[in-house]
Amino acid sequence: TIERATVENLKTDNIAEYLIKLRREKPNLINLEDERMLETQGIMQDGLPTLTGLLILGTYPQEFFPQLSVTAMVVQGKKIGEIGDDGDGFIDNKRIEGTISEMLDGTLAFVRRNMKVKTIINEEGIRADKPEYPIKAVREIILNSLIHRDYSVHTDRSPVRLVMYEDRMELENPGGLYGRITIDDLGKTSADTRNPYLAGALEIMIDTENRFSGIPTIVAELKKAGMPAPVFIDRREVFKVIFYKQTAVQPKEVDITQEILSYCVTPRSREELADEFGFSTPSYFIKTYIYPLMEDGKIKMTIPDKPKSKFQKYYS
Repeated sequence: TIERATVENLKTDNIAEYLIKLRREKPNLINLEDERMLETQGIMQDGLPTLTGLLILGTYPQEFFPQLSVTAMVVQGKKIGEIGDDGDGFIDNKRIEGTISEMLDGTLAFVRRNMKVKTIINEEGIRADKPEYPIKAVREIILNSLIHRDYSVHTDRSPVRLVMYEDRMELENPGGLYGRITIDDLGKTSADTRNPYLAGALEIMIDTENRFSGIPTIVAELKKAGMPAPVFIDRREVFKVIFYKQTAVQPKEVDITQEILSYCVTPRSREELADEFGFSTPSYFIKTYIYPLMEDGKIKMTIPDKPKSKFQKYYS
């Protein structure tokens, strides 16, 4: 339970809605008293709300944990600190609070407000709006971050952080991948759940998918939008997802390939390559552009027997 928190810190309407949905989804609990039902789902303990209870049904969870929120910002350029023509480094900056449902809705609204939407007219003359990022994929990464972040005392002062750059969107949450799963396993195998009560309660309250089913949805939505695959980074107790704006197939793709080959006449490091071609994540650039050229025999490694060496360079 949470110090100072009482049942009065839960919204009566939220509790009523949750109990109705819970009885519908779990008929084996239908004969239990309300308080006992909430205890079985980790919402209450000894008549007092738990952290899960506050985050799902609370009036204002940040009263007890101010940093369990989302910080969202739009910055000028491709990195924080770049200054625009108006002398301002930030285009928009907002802290988003509330229950998990409210933070999800608020963060989605922030993204919608700050991304551009193109109007496309197809051959039949039908107009369609195409946003910079597919909303379904954006919703999944926000929801995943709120469900799977680390809520322990070690990270309860850390918010989920969303940053929209000129060329990409980054979302990071405290707590790396949990349990036995690795980056390579994402979307391919069932993951251990860090917050089972929280995940279970959200399945009752809203339409949620765990990382096992959510990741394929994200990948499919980006592919359908003609965008590169998402980049997942797991390090230093932080899990980060990056969506790049540029389309997966560009008219300049051939030119880029030739530029890479020309640049690599002199052996180049991962960092040199990413910086030269305007990418903030060297691992993404190597995986997307260099590995295919290596498979074609056009690029080679200077240390082929140690492909992950920090001294590795690539040459044509």
